[in-house]
Amino acid sequence: MQHLGKIALYATLLVVAASLVEAFFLARKARKQGQAYPWHEMGLSLADMAGRKLLALLPLSLATPVFAFAWQHRIFTVEINSALAVLMLFLGQEFCYYWYHRASHRIRFFWATHAVHHSPNELTLGTAYRLGWTGKITGTAIFFAPLVWLGVRPEVVLAVLSLNLLYQFWLHTTWIPKLGWLEYVFNTPSAHRVHHASNLDYLDANYGGVLIIFDRLFGTYVEEREDEPCRYGLVHPTTTHNPIVNQFEHWVGLGKDMINAGSLLNAIGYLLMPPGWAPDGKGETTESLRRQAALQRAVTVASAE
Repeated sequence: MQHLGKIALYATLLVVAASLVEAFFLARKARKQGQAYPWHEMGLSLADMAGRKLLALLPLSLATPVFAFAWQHRIFTVEINSALAVLMLFLGQEFCYYWYHRASHRIRFFWATHAVHHSPNELTLGTAYRLGWTGKITGTAIFFAPLVWLGVRPEVVLAVLSLNLLYQFWLHTTWIPKLGWLEYVFNTPSAHRVHHASNLDYLDANYGGVLIIFDRLFGTYVEEREDEPCRYGLVHPTTTHNPIVNQFEHWVGLGKDMINAGSLLNAIGYLLMPPGWAPDGKGETTESLRRQAALQRAVTVASAE
């Protein structure tokens, strides 16, 4: 475990160093164009990482007892001692990651944390490690409990998840082009740019970690288009420079909606339905926004005729 801790430390230092190098190059480019580089975005990402490292010292994880229960009642004991076992673990982890990531966009309780990752208005390497302080408390790791129940040791599951997230670091760039046939199998910078875009056509797409195959299988894959440049950030962009606001503004919004819901059923709806949901059906979910856009296009066409 001590050896793994050292590897994690070196990986963290490398990730931060690479993101700072990119930031300096982007700042230099912006300066040549007479623009100011948003250094506060890097500051928010570094504050996020520091906060998560500190919170990791506290026994706040909801997933820990769930993993312990799943391990105690496991149906097998899986030894990762062959290429086939490694491949099956990788595919199983990717499958769980896909559904964790999809739920993080489609269930507001999980979105309140995940929205922090999507809050940067520019996509840079620093975005990769702005993950939100409240992930351990909300128990998002429980999506990987089925692997433990099947017999994979909890520490192995978490280690593979860490490798998955490390892979995704390089995806948070705007300067790497499409990568040919790799786009059909792997999650690439192009696919991930779509995932981080707030364009209506790009919302709720490309949830894969290392692979993109489950997006293609479950109908959530969207290709980046030259005629639709990505606009990064949230549908309602956040402009705060305050890390506390950045971390908790979506929790505050959720709490206010639940308090003013008018009924227990509506309060549960705000908690479990997609971001933007409203009891009267006039909210701003992805589906609602697309229906409104389609209606507006129809009205425009009818007016032109």
